[in-house]
Amino acid sequence: MLCYCGSAIQFNDCCNTYLSGANAAPNAEALMRSRFSAFCLKDPEYLLATLHKDARAKESKKALIRSFGNTEWRSLKVIRSQQGKSAQQTAEVEFAAFYLEGDAGGQLHERSRFIFEEGRWFYVDGDILPPISLTRNEPCWCGSGRKLKKCHPE
Repeated sequence: MLCYCGSAIQFNDCCNTYLSGANAAPNAEALMRSRFSAFCLKDPEYLLATLHKDARAKESKKALIRSFGNTEWRSLKVIRSQQGKSAQQTAEVEFAAFYLEGDAGGQLHERSRFIFEEGRWFYVDGDILPPISLTRNEPCWCGSGRKLKKCHPE
């Protein structure tokens, strides 16, 4: 099975190595991709473990589970990934994550911030951005493998 994160790599060789705890994500983009996979799998433990301690105090496992609701995360598009060059290792990853909620499709476009502490990357927070537009010839957001124009043309 290909990984949920859209890497075109087998799940067991991609995000599952981080979700299982076998390895820590080597960079912020890998962490962001693995967090997307954790949302697909509705894995609150991994999401909380990879959330920065300052933000973790504000997030509860119950609230996270409630947020899963009937949302089905379908695909991920990484737009930009930028590593900081300061003594404090920080990074930003901009992405669009596409989902189904009931019969309606939706999108989360975010610029996320990450920090490297204690030998690991952590998600700090993010800015929600306006939705992106996909071109008709891009793969469909639903994960069907077909082009947008032949799958969800609206």
